[in-house]
Amino acid sequence: MENLDIYLQPNEFFNFDKKVVRDKAFEITDGLESESEKAKALFYWVRDEIKYNMHTYIPSVKANFKANVTLRRRNGFCVSKSILLSTFARVVGIPARIHLVDLINHKISQKIVDFMETNVMHYHGYSELYLNNKWVKLTPSFDQKTAIKGGFFPMVEFDGENDATFASFDNEGNKFGEYVKDRGVHADLPLKEIEIVFKEKYPKFSLMRNGKMIMPVKDKTLTYK
Repeated sequence: MENLDIYLQPNEFFNFDKKVVRDKAFEITDGLESESEKAKALFYWVRDEIKYNMHTYIPSVKANFKANVTLRRRNGFCVSKSILLSTFARVVGIPARIHLVDLINHKISQKIVDFMETNVMHYHGYSELYLNNKWVKLTPSFDQKTAIKGGFFPMVEFDGENDATFASFDNEGNKFGEYVKDRGVHADLPLKEIEIVFKEKYPKFSLMRNGKMIMPVKDKTLTYK
């Protein structure tokens, strides 16, 4: 049987040694008895109360990935929101980790594709929680406002038992989420690996780090649109 202890520990990014993180997890799940009920409550809280903001996905800024920072700021991106969700789960005794993949979101705008110089979202992240003797995939990325603005429907919904990730097709039958490369499951975040890939695949990030001027994306609240 798999040893799950490593998925119940606090660490640098899943830092529920911070009281504010523990307190919020217990507050969200107060009065709930089953692990499924707790997981569902935590998923919807992170999905909708933490606003999506892809502009903070900057691997060189370590703080952007820490659970307590995401909770304090009330905004984050796919990886930071998933870290927060998995951290909350660990607080209430549910083994949890992060699964990293490369994703194509076929509904992102051309201006974002132009900025990234690719349509592949390298190192997209989602949570995995161990429920009813199996790992369940959960994607809490898009809050309702972001989904409406970007047209990202159907939204990811979680029934407390089954995987909840991006649909392959949207409500009109157009391509939506396409998972193109698996980068593994992790008890803590391999941030150095992510930074190496970002430097290679997203050269404008390197230019920004080195103080070079590039044309900015005007919508600083971003949503992908």
